[in-house]
Amino acid sequence: MNYAQIAFTDAVKGFQERYGSRVGYARQQEFKYTDGFTESEEDFISQQDNFYMSTISESGYPYIQFRGGPKGFLKVLDHETLGFIDFGGNKQYISAGNLATHNKVALFLLDQAAKARLKIFAEASILDIENNAELYDKLNLPDYKFKPERIILLKVKAYDWNCPQHITSRYTLEEIQHEFAAQHEYINKLRAENQALKAQLASK
Repeated sequence: MNYAQIAFTDAVKGFQERYGSRVGYARQQEFKYTDGFTESEEDFISQQDNFYMSTISESGYPYIQFRGGPKGFLKVLDHETLGFIDFGGNKQYISAGNLATHNKVALFLLDQAAKARLKIFAEASILDIENNAELYDKLNLPDYKFKPERIILLKVKAYDWNCPQHITSRYTLEEIQHEFAAQHEYINKLRAENQALKAQLASK
């Protein structure tokens, strides 16, 4: 896998030449190969509760759709395959329609708390649930309420980590609650001790 060989078209290289980054990126394009996901990518993907997926329409325009769910709903099936259940939504079916005519996609996974982002090029397949029961069981989310419509299987062609520049730190409610859990526990302990001292003083 070589992300640069896919991403760095002649037009892209022209801008790199113009702004002085071509020499470094040329080395990346020549030597930076990966043999599928490593443990770092797999762990990162398993912790995400959303991602963006770009498809290409018959009109030539790209279409970006937000995908959300519980952590790990986008599952790593092997070191170069991802899969997820396509939930029922607003019934526009733009992404599904685009994939019927053009199977190349780009995924963008962003963790703002960690200031990390992973970009993935892949080829997508739409699979029906009825004829892929074993795969559906691997992707199923038993503790999450959703209406399954189809399976999206993604054969990863390349990926790359983006630099953390200009990512604003943002935290989910779950992350904030986790960070402040110890403080809340300590405050509750102090309150209990204070109440006990008040009771002792009142009894004298």
